[in-house]
Amino acid sequence: MKSKIFCDNTAALMAAVREGAEGATIEIAAGVFELEATLELKARMTLKGAGIGKTILTHVAGWKPSTKSLPDPEMRLDGLDTDAYLIRLKRDTAGITISDMTLLGPQLHGAIFAWFPTSLHLHHLRIKETLWSGLRTFGMQKAKIHDCEFVDAGGRWDSGQPGVKGGITGGGIFAIWMSDCEIYDNRFVRTRTGPAQEFYGIKVRQGTRCRVHHNTIETNFSMEFPFENDEDNEIDHNVCHGTISIPKYAGGVVPKSGRTFHIHHNWMKDSYALEFVRNGVEIDHNLFDFDVKQDHGNLISAFGNVAAKGPASFHNNLVSNPGRGVIWINEVFNNLEIRNNHIVTRTTTTPRTEGLFGFNPGSDFTSIAIKDNLVECQGLARPLLRAPESYAAIVENNKLTNVSDAKKLTNAKANRPVGLENPLAFRCGAHEEFTVSGWKVRPTKK
Repeated sequence: MKSKIFCDNTAALMAAVREGAEGATIEIAAGVFELEATLELKARMTLKGAGIGKTILTHVAGWKPSTKSLPDPEMRLDGLDTDAYLIRLKRDTAGITISDMTLLGPQLHGAIFAWFPTSLHLHHLRIKETLWSGLRTFGMQKAKIHDCEFVDAGGRWDSGQPGVKGGITGGGIFAIWMSDCEIYDNRFVRTRTGPAQEFYGIKVRQGTRCRVHHNTIETNFSMEFPFENDEDNEIDHNVCHGTISIPKYAGGVVPKSGRTFHIHHNWMKDSYALEFVRNGVEIDHNLFDFDVKQDHGNLISAFGNVAAKGPASFHNNLVSNPGRGVIWINEVFNNLEIRNNHIVTRTTTTPRTEGLFGFNPGSDFTSIAIKDNLVECQGLARPLLRAPESYAAIVENNKLTNVSDAKKLTNAKANRPVGLENPLAFRCGAHEEFTVSGWKVRPTKK
């Protein structure tokens, strides 16, 4: 029979975690619990508070780990201070649940550290004010993280020296080797401003078969999946105030499934929306909804120098007010399909005059298709393409309004629908808080 322990003071809590058996449920009363050292949970333990804002776990004033080990080594455990977290999961444990409390760690590297956990369940947590990352994991499998709030939960810590930034940015969730996990109905919020307060909502170094959906992410970088080979990840129905970054050297390996990322049904609000390149990507049925005053980015940007073979597909998206352009890829990128999108440009603050699509002149333009799109330039006319070599691309059956280079395009007509194949309609954000209906977004009526 599983044991149940109730704690109403810090000493009792620390003793319960230290002495409790695997599988024990530890219930924590309402109140503030100031820890002197990391709580280390055993397999199948449940740590349950009285509710967010009611049970608060934090640290005593004297517990102030050195930031000398920050930024941590990211991909290595050596040199990482796992004692600088409120809670640590015992290595290679399964079935741990943490819920219904606030974890406050303004002097600590993070709130929760987990190495090689299986079936971790985190829900109804507020993780607030951590120096590096709110949740820091290695080798996480089959986790569920939902109904949590990450408030100023990581980033660039205070170096203690005037004018010296804290270095590489952390994340609300920072996971290394994450597989078969689901992250949903969470909110990531940055309330403090300045470079030192930047943090990623979700940062993952190699994701496999993971789904990130129905989150509201109000940070400068919403998600980052950089550098490693990724496989069958789904990013959908999120509200992203910042960039989703998925770059990989030469685009990365395409798995047997043919897909690394499927990015769909998101409301994207920053003109620097997606960072490339990545092979095996499908981007569809999103609303890219940008402010004409914030015209700093290309919707898709890529800054590398090594050729990528693709493929990638960008289709059935609504794009409002692209800043510099819709797609700009510095390196050679082949096998790109751009179809059935509706793109509306308006005169931006700068104003931007670049072509909407910019490709490396060395690309195989016979493998790049721009077809069946509806493109309207309201106000200032803009060209469709930037480089002269791009006119060798397959450009057909697009409806172009006020596009300045239209006469240079073959753009042969075809018996196919132009623009979205079906109206765009979906709900997104934490608990589907917003409803997208075409170009319009409104709070969802409950």
